[in-house]
Amino acid sequence: MSDTSISQHARPVGGLTATTTLSDLPTRAAPPRGTARAQSTAPVTGHDWKLMIAPYATPHDGRAALNLMTSAVLYLAFSVATYLALKASTPLGLTLTIPTAAFLVRTFIVFHDCSHGSFFSSKRANAIVGAMLGLFLYVPFLRWKHDHAVHHATSGDLERRGVGDVHTLTVNEFHGLSRKGRLAYALMRNPLVMFGIGPIVAMMIGPRFVARNARPRMRRSVLGTDVALLLLIAGVCWLIGWRNYLLVCGIPALLAGSAGIWLFYVQHQFEDAYWTRRPDWTYADAALKGSSFLKLPRLLQFCSGNIGYHHIHHLDARIPNYNLQRTHDENPVFHTVPTLSIGDGLRAVKLKLWDEEEERLVTFAQARRLASR
Repeated sequence: MSDTSISQHARPVGGLTATTTLSDLPTRAAPPRGTARAQSTAPVTGHDWKLMIAPYATPHDGRAALNLMTSAVLYLAFSVATYLALKASTPLGLTLTIPTAAFLVRTFIVFHDCSHGSFFSSKRANAIVGAMLGLFLYVPFLRWKHDHAVHHATSGDLERRGVGDVHTLTVNEFHGLSRKGRLAYALMRNPLVMFGIGPIVAMMIGPRFVARNARPRMRRSVLGTDVALLLLIAGVCWLIGWRNYLLVCGIPALLAGSAGIWLFYVQHQFEDAYWTRRPDWTYADAALKGSSFLKLPRLLQFCSGNIGYHHIHHLDARIPNYNLQRTHDENPVFHTVPTLSIGDGLRAVKLKLWDEEEERLVTFAQARRLASR
């Protein structure tokens, strides 16, 4: 898939030309079977979506600057505070790694918005800040921007899985694997592996390599980031020592990575999520049915940069994170999308496979019962 085709598929408002309606969201007279909850509402056409969303899809450089101050700048400040605290008390220093990790998660959301070109009004500013923050996150900006655009263009599409998403098999696909294949998939979906080893693979290992067929610009981005990281890490280790580097930078990165993977997981992996095949797949349905509203306490919402309003983000990725809540609050039509609490999100980790017949995610135990029928 070329970069041009990806950008075309990933254009949020452009994908809303069909008369997709929120009345198509799953409704039940009885309490819902799964973690996501939705109600019906009046139909809204694609033209209405464009008019509704347009006022929120404009970056504000002042708010962006404040957002940057309360994310990346505070991450750096807490990193310094952690290092100084470690000299006085190891327990105190380790305690400070928790808020440091929280601000790194918030920094990632700024990086994420820059990749969509939605954070600053200037395209150049988004690219420069995004590339710089990529060093904090150990991620090449252009590589991540490309993969994440694919994710937005293919989310919920069973025929276009595998790039920028959490690998998900259908029940039939899983039972068609060899014993080793089923074991590998189960291991990959194990929470200890996904949230423990996953951040190391996603942040430290995977981004260090470039595909053989990658375009020169993408190759330069990956290799340039690798060289810059090598010099940066070597310099920090020279200044504070490698043990302190692992404590000051490594632990927050691991904690933030685990939190980030969980956030990404629960935004699309809940029981009544949206997975379908073409020609039934639509961009708007994938956003409104397959992207949850993760309702978080105020502090966690701040630390996660409003990314819990994922239905809004997937409907139009041009809306910056600092406008997501306002978009949701000021348009009651969005109040009926699938909604998850923290408890719902934790329980959703048990879901492993997509059942195409019942159109829901199921556990391995439920899949075994289905296979025995």
